[in-house]
Amino acid sequence: MKMTSYWLDTSPPFEHGPTNPLEGHYDVAVVGGGLTGSSAALALAKKGARVALLEAGVIGNAASGRNGGMCNNGFAQNYAVMAGRFGKEKANAIYKAFDTGVDLVERLVQEEGIDCSFARVGKLKLAAKPEHYDVLARSQELLAAGADPETRLIARGDLHGEVGTDRYHGGLLFPKSANMHVGRFVRGLATAAARRGAEIYENAPVMAMRKVDGGHSVETPKGKIVARQVLLASGISQVGPLGWIRRRIVPVGAFLVVTEPLSPSQIARLMPTGRNVVDTRNLVVYWRLTPDNRLLFGGRARFAGTNPQSDEKSGRILKATMTDVYPEMADARIDYCWGGLVDMTRDRLPRAGERDGIYYSMGYSGHGTHMSTLMGSIMADVMDGRPALNPWKDFSWPAIPGYFGRPWFLPILGAYYRMKDLVT
Repeated sequence: MKMTSYWLDTSPPFEHGPTNPLEGHYDVAVVGGGLTGSSAALALAKKGARVALLEAGVIGNAASGRNGGMCNNGFAQNYAVMAGRFGKEKANAIYKAFDTGVDLVERLVQEEGIDCSFARVGKLKLAAKPEHYDVLARSQELLAAGADPETRLIARGDLHGEVGTDRYHGGLLFPKSANMHVGRFVRGLATAAARRGAEIYENAPVMAMRKVDGGHSVETPKGKIVARQVLLASGISQVGPLGWIRRRIVPVGAFLVVTEPLSPSQIARLMPTGRNVVDTRNLVVYWRLTPDNRLLFGGRARFAGTNPQSDEKSGRILKATMTDVYPEMADARIDYCWGGLVDMTRDRLPRAGERDGIYYSMGYSGHGTHMSTLMGSIMADVMDGRPALNPWKDFSWPAIPGYFGRPWFLPILGAYYRMKDLVT
């Protein structure tokens, strides 16, 4: 079993970094080489900007290369709750921004020739309890009336045409959703940006930033530059002068396992439609097929950080949960096990904007593969003088009370959600 991300292990490394030293003046410094940063660098380079992308590790090394590779449209939250909170018009606009993100991923894959197995497979949200199906039915009724008329309910008796398990009580299908090989996608985006002239520096963590004449001084171990504008696409990075961000984002562990390749007969029984699948539990689990027909199974196995010991413990929990869903997988070999950190905001919605002359976009809260790609592209326009295009421009972002970057409350939160799953 490899204790590393399947996506990063099975994608070619980025090999288009510049040979020149990191120095001089740039139009934009992009901090972070994940999906937001790579998408922004590509969009900015297309506009003719001189761009330096500064990545603390390697391209896609953090959340962008450690997720499920799902482009799931729709909210993490129930649509009815979002419509009640924001009103239908605003909820629909936000919902459609997630749709636009999936569309953009598809377009970039085609335009830039990125070999990442992108496919519109659809997402199936499964009701973990009978009463959860009633909630899904109400949500679908509201969605069909405005935001997404293509959604449809799958009754429990029809589930075997979708997934080979008796564990669930029906589901809600989102046909627009897609999946891909996210490691190849993020590195393909960075390669496309470099092809357009962006200079992409790996192993260049930003250690200091300050305002200077002409913009911002940005310092890394590889050198120092002055950039007229800076975009923080760093997520929950614990490196560098990002204290303001860290008081507003909670790093929550997400863990995944990937099995040995499945046989055609196993796929026909367990995943006949090849959908992305997610359930309605608070301690959510999700699964999908990889491009080489392995079963990827992930979720909030533990409210803990990621390290080899934590990842292995979480992998054992996920294997047991996978066996609960699919008993015939009890003896399946696990080939990959890894963890990552999701950058959660309090309301599980992204934040993007400008503060003290520095732009930022992050906080995707588990729906980042397509929204981060979209926001990288949008922030290129925002920085070019079009702030109205930012869908999160009117969202305030106060600090979390009593929180300074170390999530001391995660074990308490985990216990709370486990209790909720038992009683609701």
